[in-house]
Amino acid sequence: MSKVIIIGSGLGGLTCGFILQKNGYDVTILEQGHQIGGCLQCFSRQGVKFETGMHFIGSAAEGQTMNRLMNFLCLTDVELSPLDPKGYDTIALAGEIFRFPNGRDAFVEQMSSYFPKEKDNLKHYINLVARIASASTLNSLTSEERDLAMNTEYQTRSINEVLEGLFRDEMLRNVLVGNLPLYAAERDKTPFAQHAFIMDFYNQSAFRVVGGSDAIAQSLARSIKEMGGQVLTDKRACRIRCNETQATGVETADECFFPADYVVSTVHPARLLELLDTKLIRPAFRSRLSNIPNTTGCFTLYVKFKENTMPYMNTNFYGYHSSSPWDSDRHDYLYMHHCHRDKARFAKSGVVLSYMKMDEVARWQGTYVGHRGADYEAFKHEHAEQLIQDVERHHPGFTAAIDTYYTSTPLTYLDYTGTENGSMYGVAKDIHLGPAGRVPYRTKVPNLFLAGQNVNSHGMMGVLVGTIVTCSELLKQSNREITNLFNG
Repeated sequence: MSKVIIIGSGLGGLTCGFILQKNGYDVTILEQGHQIGGCLQCFSRQGVKFETGMHFIGSAAEGQTMNRLMNFLCLTDVELSPLDPKGYDTIALAGEIFRFPNGRDAFVEQMSSYFPKEKDNLKHYINLVARIASASTLNSLTSEERDLAMNTEYQTRSINEVLEGLFRDEMLRNVLVGNLPLYAAERDKTPFAQHAFIMDFYNQSAFRVVGGSDAIAQSLARSIKEMGGQVLTDKRACRIRCNETQATGVETADECFFPADYVVSTVHPARLLELLDTKLIRPAFRSRLSNIPNTTGCFTLYVKFKENTMPYMNTNFYGYHSSSPWDSDRHDYLYMHHCHRDKARFAKSGVVLSYMKMDEVARWQGTYVGHRGADYEAFKHEHAEQLIQDVERHHPGFTAAIDTYYTSTPLTYLDYTGTENGSMYGVAKDIHLGPAGRVPYRTKVPNLFLAGQNVNSHGMMGVLVGTIVTCSELLKQSNREITNLFNG
């Protein structure tokens, strides 16, 4: 039985581990922290739970893409709670409120009620979004012939360029990118295809994970262990050992060595390069991976509410103080509630996210969680209090409902996930970089493969698509179970 060592226990590592273990490999997953899950991790304070990374998923209704993937991964024990189908996303922009409903027809009708002169263009837009999403075989999980030319075209055209060609109304264009924090898009850089995948993914259906996203990590880990694999915590990989031709195993910081026939790394490319000292990886490849840009970081406010004071908000709320999401700053935010049980009347906790660059906290780099000093705590407190005021403007009573709160910065993400500069979603998509901006699934070390949010895209769907490609490489693309995914 071939041994596979997987570095990282986030969604990419766990799903690769599940598929490979199920198909005859001997899998060991190495996690540097005390807790598995990567961006699926949750933490508890004073008996209340908070999610750190993945807050909701899409296309998980019966028969839809994510539902089929979850069944394939035996995630049927993970309970989901639907977001409001009449407004799973709510955009507050320029003093007005706009809601995104599920369903193409419903979306067109709702947006047309705000922008009646643009109805025909909205029909064209939502059909274009659906066509682009279905043009990707993996994103649509179908073996039908796809429009590769369309996929390529919209990978090389920016979001704002395409929207400017579709709509005359600038406000409508801004509303349609009101959910930019989901993928940290940048003007003139982020491909329209990424916008289309995300809009289609959530337009079909949108759900929160009851009890927290760590339920996904725990379910996958249980399945891996039941099949005979291992998921080990407190095992920080410090070196991928190689001979003249291939990787031979992984060393950990506690001086353990795990021999391997194959190694799968799900960590950020910058962290991977730190683990590799081999002539098989050429300087040009190192330079290219080192220079790929990353998405911005974020400041997160984790709020514990007083009991039975905050009605559960069954939508994701994007608040902007300006008229354009492209010009977001620390006053703009994404506000969501944690779903502790289905059909809850009141929320126990919620999160508020706003952009924050690593430069703003660079002076504390090299320090450790809980030991960064009083000036760091004061810095976070100031940001938190300002963010609370910003949320209060759209949600009167928010401040009074707060029992206590906690905060994190890009430094926190760097410590817990190892992502470069504490970025929200790892490497950024940039239409100007072409192949040079992509992280490959394979490397010049023939038995070293990559997976996770950096090799395809972030989010549950993006990571699972990458997992399927990586596992297909190891399974020689002949595995019947993966093939069956594309045949319904």
